[in-house]
Amino acid sequence: MFAAWRRPRALLWAAVTAAALGFLVALEIAARHYGLPGPIANQAREVVFPPKSGPLLYAGMALTMVVLTWRQRFVAAGAAIGVDIAFAVVRWAVDAPVAEGHSFGNGALWVILGCAVIAVTRRTGRDQVLLLKGAGLGLLLVAGRKTGDAWLLITSKTRPTVLDQYMATADHALGNPSWLAGRVVAATGQVGAHVLDWVYVQLAVAAVVVALYQLRDVAAERRFPRHHLVRTFLTIGLLGPGIYMIFPVVGPVFAYGTGAFGTGGAPWAIADLWPHTLPPIGAPELMSYDDITPRNCMPSLHTAWATAIFLHSRRAPRLLRYAGTFWLIATLSATLGFGYHYGIDLVAGVVFAVTIEAALRAHDRGWERPGILLVGYGTAVFAALLATTRHLSVQMADHPWAFGPLFLLAMASVVLGYARTTKRWEAQPAAPVPRPEPRLETV
Repeated sequence: MFAAWRRPRALLWAAVTAAALGFLVALEIAARHYGLPGPIANQAREVVFPPKSGPLLYAGMALTMVVLTWRQRFVAAGAAIGVDIAFAVVRWAVDAPVAEGHSFGNGALWVILGCAVIAVTRRTGRDQVLLLKGAGLGLLLVAGRKTGDAWLLITSKTRPTVLDQYMATADHALGNPSWLAGRVVAATGQVGAHVLDWVYVQLAVAAVVVALYQLRDVAAERRFPRHHLVRTFLTIGLLGPGIYMIFPVVGPVFAYGTGAFGTGGAPWAIADLWPHTLPPIGAPELMSYDDITPRNCMPSLHTAWATAIFLHSRRAPRLLRYAGTFWLIATLSATLGFGYHYGIDLVAGVVFAVTIEAALRAHDRGWERPGILLVGYGTAVFAALLATTRHLSVQMADHPWAFGPLFLLAMASVVLGYARTTKRWEAQPAAPVPRPEPRLETV
């Protein structure tokens, strides 16, 4: 076991783990500075208290179970359900109703943590590493949600002014799609709004469904595939909030409407215009906003994540391909129709996701020239979108028939470049990785 840890790959995993823990601690300290618990405290709280997202915890447990045999999976699922039933009985007995969050999910977290404990205390060698990776994958998914919440808190506290006037002005080049989608969603009534809201909220669960298909052979092969959706999903969530810090935007429903989630509203909005009245074209300027609403618009990470799901579902069975397409279309409709994003946010989100996906795949192939060029081009297009929106928003609004198609063509060129490059990669696969002999372990 100790010899294995001396290997360069093991040292790399150790360094990545240490960096992740340091990052979580830093976010915890930053959140505490503003008087709120950080990602570590929030996650630890869900060991006992009602979790914020029960489905997400069960999705994380499902990722952990890809390393288990079918017998172990049934035992793990039964244990999770049993723990949740026990918690429900105790809450009922002490008359502690669930005021917010979900009444289930603690059991799933217990199972994930239990797998980590078993890996440390009862496994050795490759079996230990594989089980630790499975538990780590599940914990990363649920910790990513807590990390995102902490990041959003930091953006609202450290960025008192936002760039929404620039975004709304530039969005005239795309026809102000959020205003149009907002009216369409309102016309569909409660049914359409509930469907889109469910799709929007459960995006991580949809990602896990596709990831489970990609990781279906892990238990038999005793190894993870070189690239899978969870890597892209987590990388997008790690890098995206950093862009929020340099390009803070709250969204149309906040800057031009009545707000949402109990934040924003008339005292902070420019005017109550969304979604029925288009914002006027004028000289944009920085505007102050409250210290609660996250500055999480540019780029749209929901669009980026939905794009990643779409890309990774292309080689799945037909049902998953249809589901990936539906989730992308429904997510785009929700982000615009609820007023959470401007049209340019979505364009940037697609470019952001495709560039990250290209970078991860290029890294796996050893950074060959086509991969370097593709990643460099995607990064340049993304930077150009930010710079143009910030410094040429009035010109974009004045010449929509020039800038609108230009933005869409720039996005399409990145997607086309990715499709062509990956097609060549698939025709000339990278050198195969030696696989250990399949070996199943029973409890």
